[in-house]
Amino acid sequence: MSVFELSGRRALVTGGAQGLGEGMGKALAAAGATVVLADVNTDLGPDTAKALGPGHSFVALDVTDEASWERAMKTAVDHLGGLDIVVNNAGVELTNLLADVTVEQIDAQLGVNLKGTILGVKHGFRAMRPGGPAGAGGVIINVASVAATIAFPGIAVYSATKSAVDRLTRVAAMESGKLGYGIRVNCIYPGLVPTAMGAGLATTLAEVGLFASPDEAVSAVVGLTPAGRLGTVEDIADVVVFLASDAARFVTGIGLPVDGGLGM
Repeated sequence: MSVFELSGRRALVTGGAQGLGEGMGKALAAAGATVVLADVNTDLGPDTAKALGPGHSFVALDVTDEASWERAMKTAVDHLGGLDIVVNNAGVELTNLLADVTVEQIDAQLGVNLKGTILGVKHGFRAMRPGGPAGAGGVIINVASVAATIAFPGIAVYSATKSAVDRLTRVAAMESGKLGYGIRVNCIYPGLVPTAMGAGLATTLAEVGLFASPDEAVSAVVGLTPAGRLGTVEDIADVVVFLASDAARFVTGIGLPVDGGLGM
């Protein structure tokens, strides 16, 4: 049996209705896990989960709201009959220059990217630690960003939230170990991927005057990337499968770049 085999594992993926989250759900399901996709987008989410095949499902989740987490986690654990993997993927990126950033843009990114991930770790711990409704340990994977490791203009607040996700991950891993939770906690730093969010970033970088066009913004990122290309959803999702699998059984408290070398 492959060490990347996830048969019998049960996973919750936030921000799973589209983009990276959808790809992560597909990759986990292809490796044998049963997946619950969680998202605030209740229009796309059910169809995305249905496309994964029988046994997979969708649950509505606003990651910034604790009561929503409590409902979603209970629904997921009840549906799956337990829980082994939590992927805190939900995120937003709102481009602006620091001189022009609004309080609303700050609050939105802090709310989803940081508060949402903290709550995801909290409720993942409570579900999977000994005595929890799942109670057999597991894996939490937080999605940070290459923006946590480089200084790129126009995304200061986003970068700050993703840097915080990195620190959160390491403290969470330490707490889990010290308290005997049996839960590994890691994060990944995806590079730029041409999802709706990635395309939106290129467009807004041009709109705020940092680049002449979205294509120039993309070219700048590619030019800084040793691999010479943007990432793909599959590039990122396959690393989530690795971290969720027994191949990573002695890996915890790390931030793993999946960025083609952009952040080195």
